[in-house]
Amino acid sequence: MSDTITPAELENLRDGDTLLLDVRRKSDKDAAPETIPGAVWRDPEQVAQWAADIPSGAKPVLFCVRGGSVSRSTLDALKERGIAARFIEGGIEAWKAATQGGK
Repeated sequence: MSDTITPAELENLRDGDTLLLDVRRKSDKDAAPETIPGAVWRDPEQVAQWAADIPSGAKPVLFCVRGGSVSRSTLDALKERGIAARFIEGGIEAWKAATQGGK
């Protein structure tokens, strides 16, 4: 399974097993609070504390601002704990462009 998912693929995955996690840094989230519907914010700097709360069988999909280092480092931390997560290519910015015409 690939580590990434496109915004279009996310829309096709929205089911009970998909756990959408907003892992933007707090400062980035505070500066632009809009999020993807259904997403739950988790502090990427505290992944060790919240990773154990991910339900067994969940399929976490992460996003940060642009799908770069924050998503990748959080993904790596989850994978080290045996959690098969993916992240959105291009982050919330790509999702906004795909779903809202870039507005």
